[in-house]
Amino acid sequence: MQEAPTRDDTLPVSALVIMGPSGSGKSTLARALSARLGWGMIEGDDHHPASNRAKMNAGEPLTEADRRPFLESIGRTIAAATGPVVVACSALRRAHRELLQAFADGILFVWVDVEGDELKRRMERRRDHFMPPSLLADQIGTFDPPTPPEPFIRIDGNLPIAKQVAAIEQHLGRCCRPTPDADGESKRRRH
Repeated sequence: MQEAPTRDDTLPVSALVIMGPSGSGKSTLARALSARLGWGMIEGDDHHPASNRAKMNAGEPLTEADRRPFLESIGRTIAAATGPVVVACSALRRAHRELLQAFADGILFVWVDVEGDELKRRMERRRDHFMPPSLLADQIGTFDPPTPPEPFIRIDGNLPIAKQVAAIEQHLGRCCRPTPDADGESKRRRH
């Protein structure tokens, strides 16, 4: 696990954004973390407008103009949350992550790192998902891995989910604290 430097031992966290290209296991990890931590869960896929889903289902990559309303919807949902949340969102570019951070303080990105061949294998096994394996190359080409000073940790996406959750919990225990429910709400909102 690679970690970005932290400023102090009490860094407030309002959201863990589980990020990476399609097939990296973001939703599975986000659900497991949400259950383990008792935090709310935001499924990024639910924030795609119908036009984005139709485009991806037809094998057309999204443009930055397509991605913006999706990211803004997630950002608004993070900002409106009354307690800490776990979010499954690709957040492929640094600009995408900066846009999410414009909506709320205390976002920690969790990069689920998986090699391209394994991503392809996983995507080919999925059923009933709007993102076809043919779009994986575009996702990988678009991806800007996070680098310091971005607030992130890097997790080996080939580990069993329980070990990924444990590694994230260990990191949170060393550097972070969740924002409080009621009083912290005003601190996290930027809009």
